[in-house]
Amino acid sequence: MFSDSHKPNRDRNGFSLIELLIVVAILLTIAAIAIPNFVRARMAANQAAAVQNLRTITSAASTYSSTYGGGLPWSLAALGGTPPASCSGSVLLDEVLAAGQKSGYQFEFTPVGVPVPNTPPGCPPSYYQYLITAVPMTVGGTGQSSFCADEPAAIHIDTTGAKAAGVAACELLPPLQ
Repeated sequence: MFSDSHKPNRDRNGFSLIELLIVVAILLTIAAIAIPNFVRARMAANQAAAVQNLRTITSAASTYSSTYGGGLPWSLAALGGTPPASCSGSVLLDEVLAAGQKSGYQFEFTPVGVPVPNTPPGCPPSYYQYLITAVPMTVGGTGQSSFCADEPAAIHIDTTGAKAAGVAACELLPPLQ
């Protein structure tokens, strides 16, 4: 009935344009559902890491105090450094955290009050109090909440992501449970 030149070609290889469009639409739908959940999970992980890093810094500050004459350090740099350990670089924190940025958060260590008298010779001044803040580098991107801790080592949370202006402002924030 049909000659070979007019026979319909039913033995094609590959997919039709409609089939490819359906697959792409399904993949885009799955991505639209999965990506926001991934971002939220990443922010939660960054926030948990920020809290743990604050705990690490407060422990390192306490260790610094007992090792180098009773005062607290003047900066994160004093808690970092490379061996051998000294009062200006106690090697209590890894270099990334001592630089002030880790896991999507910016960390700042501020000494508070007057320096401790009788600092050991050759050592920078140490202090009786400090304030540590952890603020997301991008609020809503790398984290939602900011955190702060002061000399008693209680960690406080600010769900707006704002940096605590001082020790009094930090202590007014709700503590983490």
